[in-house]
Amino acid sequence: MARVLTGIKPTGRLHLGNLEGAVRSWLGLMAEHELYCLVANWHAYTTVPATPRLAREAAEAIRQHTNDVAIDLIAVGLDPARATLFRQSDVKEHAELYLLLSMVTPVAWLTRVPTYKDLVASGKGAMASHGLLGYPVLQAADILLYRATIVPVGSDQLPHIELAREIARRFRHLYGEVFPEPEAKRGSSAVVPGIDGRKMSKSYDNAIYLADGPDVVAAKVRGAFTTPSKIHPTDPGVPEECSVCQLRRIYDPDGYSASWEADRRGERGCMQNKEELIEILEAVLAPIRRRRRELERDPAEVERVLADGAVRAREAARATIEDVRSAMRLT
Repeated sequence: MARVLTGIKPTGRLHLGNLEGAVRSWLGLMAEHELYCLVANWHAYTTVPATPRLAREAAEAIRQHTNDVAIDLIAVGLDPARATLFRQSDVKEHAELYLLLSMVTPVAWLTRVPTYKDLVASGKGAMASHGLLGYPVLQAADILLYRATIVPVGSDQLPHIELAREIARRFRHLYGEVFPEPEAKRGSSAVVPGIDGRKMSKSYDNAIYLADGPDVVAAKVRGAFTTPSKIHPTDPGVPEECSVCQLRRIYDPDGYSASWEADRRGERGCMQNKEELIEILEAVLAPIRRRRRELERDPAEVERVLADGAVRAREAARATIEDVRSAMRLT
């Protein structure tokens, strides 16, 4: 049984794009492997505003988002009895390994990471914090601390996984064998469209959240982007250009196939497609919403899950840190 490490930065509640782009694959891995899932709240501080008031507001938001993400993960089926779910900040060994790995990581490796290069290209490189520059080292520490061999990621994170592999190799060269080299496991390549036709994203304000109520979901779908050329119900549609049709393709592939030709022939109106999608999404979201409400009414249960997960995570983390200290002659 392989050990899998996955994590999510708490920037807000989860939406359908998160569910289909990442979380659903984690649930499949949970059934087959030893899964560690961290809510990476330290990572969320790399872009905290500099003013005291905004920094305090951001810190409170991170605390709330951390709790929301944990609730969302449990609500969609992450089973704490079969996976280790925990807050990054509850396992201090992450910080120790981050420090020690930073001693063997050349700065040049960090400045070539695409996210940092993009920041420099935008003219904001001088404002980058040490934490932002060192973000990939902390991410490597998150992975290597549990000696994970599988890391599910999207394509944008592949450079970070390759850097984690390079750091593991460099540590091995300098101090000996401690870490296996993690392998990236690509997640779903499907792009979940937002209600405006772009990729679903919090930053675009086009997301349908797992916590959205029925009325909110209905309002978002009714206002969603459809085929621009379809003015009248009898005009032919182009399902590939319609966010409503593409969402249906994900959640009701059989129904999508049946309606595809009718839509092209102009035998279905956009409103019919939207009303049917509302029903389809309600069937998906209703059980998640019910479980969320149960967890929100019992915050002590959520805290217990995270605390128990931290205990299990620390057990694995301490074993790794002992080996690292021994290799570096720190004990």
